[in-house]
Amino acid sequence: MLHDVPIKSAEELALSRRAAQLAAEVLAMIEPHVVPGVSTEKLDQICHDYIVNVQGAIPANVGYQGYPKTILTSVNQVVCHGIPSPDKILKKGDIVNIDVAVNKDGWFGDTSRMFFVGEPGVLARRLVETTYEALRAGIQQVKPGATLGDVGHAIQSVAHRENFSVVREYCGHGIGQIYHDEPQVLHYGQRGQGLTLEAGMVFTIEPMLNAGKRETRQLPDGWTVVTKDRSLSAQWEHMVAVTPSGYEVLTAWPGGTGNYAPV
Repeated sequence: MLHDVPIKSAEELALSRRAAQLAAEVLAMIEPHVVPGVSTEKLDQICHDYIVNVQGAIPANVGYQGYPKTILTSVNQVVCHGIPSPDKILKKGDIVNIDVAVNKDGWFGDTSRMFFVGEPGVLARRLVETTYEALRAGIQQVKPGATLGDVGHAIQSVAHRENFSVVREYCGHGIGQIYHDEPQVLHYGQRGQGLTLEAGMVFTIEPMLNAGKRETRQLPDGWTVVTKDRSLSAQWEHMVAVTPSGYEVLTAWPGGTGNYAPV
């Protein structure tokens, strides 16, 4: 229902933007540390210390529904919610998604991106780059009067063009003073269907694409989700605000986007 989706004022949007930019800064900060031989636990410690000591913010994932760490590190066939561990050492050729959320003055920022550990294989690179293209395609549908079905259809179309599958069990979400709020943002759908967007809405778009089939399973730790067929998986996530004329990416990376074109 439309009335269940918060519409943010200019002042609220500014607070949301600030938290989003802090989350984006964490991903920019950690990039030089994502190298062969580093443990995901070490990456988690670096991010935690940066959020607390440099940003003066709160690592929003710690304790959220019992989650024990600051970031989520999803390597290769891990779709999402991978838990950092001293035993998980990144190797050359790995791909890893790092997902981070911060809370600043009661407002949440949430974003994730893929990193190459050394030089990836051909399929891994194509999957990561296609997933980013799908994210961009979804974001570019955002404007007042468009629907969430338009967003999902754009993402799905890019994925299927490359014979990749879209994970359906997990979706984007509204965000503000509540970490996971309405609306739910599916990464598949039909044009013209679903919620009609209005200026002032803020939500994440965070497609997960698999190189194989879309089915997933959760490991016994209660968090880590992997592809059922053990194929590679990739995900990117941005926070997006609906503006009167279109969209604003709130989690844009500081200093540019490297090999990835801006949205």
